[in-house]
Amino acid sequence: MIDEPRDKDSGETISEAISQYPHELDRDAVGIWQIVPGGRMDFGLSGDALADYVRRTIYALLDAGAVPVRHVPGSGFRWSRQTQYGLTREEIAEAIIAEWEPVPYDSYSMIEHCPWFARPRPNDPNYVKMD
Repeated sequence: MIDEPRDKDSGETISEAISQYPHELDRDAVGIWQIVPGGRMDFGLSGDALADYVRRTIYALLDAGAVPVRHVPGSGFRWSRQTQYGLTREEIAEAIIAEWEPVPYDSYSMIEHCPWFARPRPNDPNYVKMD
């Protein structure tokens, strides 16, 4: 077993924290603005370690059926899929990390400039526009 950093408050490992993000998809989308501060504040990560945390979290969300999304006003959908990040989970994660890293570290900038992740909902066809 790898000895991972633990959340300073809860004591959970990084892997345990990452495994929780996909559960949020049942309630709402998950944004980079949530993931980055989670790694920074809860685990004290920065640099490559923070990028790896973000990468692993993106993988977990994509593996759970989420896609990168943004809100597009006037589209008639809550979220619209963003295909510019690539097709594979590796391409998507690396493109999003490259986009996120230069964004100023404040929630408002990350909300405005970075994608979210949402999972299409069969019972709500206007939740995520997939095409």
